[in-house]
Amino acid sequence: MGKTVYLTTAYLPPVEYFTKLFAFDKVYIEFYEHYVKQTYRNRCIISAANGPLALTVPVVKPENPKCPIKEIRISDHGNWRHLHWNAISSAYMNSPFFEYYEEDFRPFYERKYEFLVDYNEALMQLICKEMDLSILLSHTEDYKQDFSVDEMDEREAIHLKKGFQDDFNFKPEPYYQVFREKFGFLPNMSAIDLLFNMGPESLLVLKRSAQ
Repeated sequence: MGKTVYLTTAYLPPVEYFTKLFAFDKVYIEFYEHYVKQTYRNRCIISAANGPLALTVPVVKPENPKCPIKEIRISDHGNWRHLHWNAISSAYMNSPFFEYYEEDFRPFYERKYEFLVDYNEALMQLICKEMDLSILLSHTEDYKQDFSVDEMDEREAIHLKKGFQDDFNFKPEPYYQVFREKFGFLPNMSAIDLLFNMGPESLLVLKRSAQ
């Protein structure tokens, strides 16, 4: 039996997240947890001209605080799609591969998605496709609490505020970044940072980063 990993939904998730997609045979996205603010669920970090920059997808506050994540809706507040795309374009316009992938990503900042999990998954599938990373993806049908020896719970392990230093299965492999001379190598940025800078070599970086 192949090994299975359980992850939260995530917006343009970090490289650490994608090493799990690479390392495990099957991936489950948790659909029945409660929404948690200030996490990768609706926030990503990119490497911009002034350093790491957080981009947050606004969501509609649920009436029920125990609303499952699969029912969380995206808000149209603040023209965020335009702001995110401008930030991404400005940060990566001089990267080696942004021009190559630009037209694949642009529609995600023009089309409206109703639910956060659908938007996150569509973007994740695109990144996997561009990286030539094959994943067997499923969703939980209730909140997962018990795990077998072949299952790994990484839902809270990959956390915006915890950092990645406690993840002994992740060792960030340095790669070219546009602003590396200015800031040094910034590890564990959004996977689009890896993709736009390394293109077809992204999968090799993931392999070297997954312990």
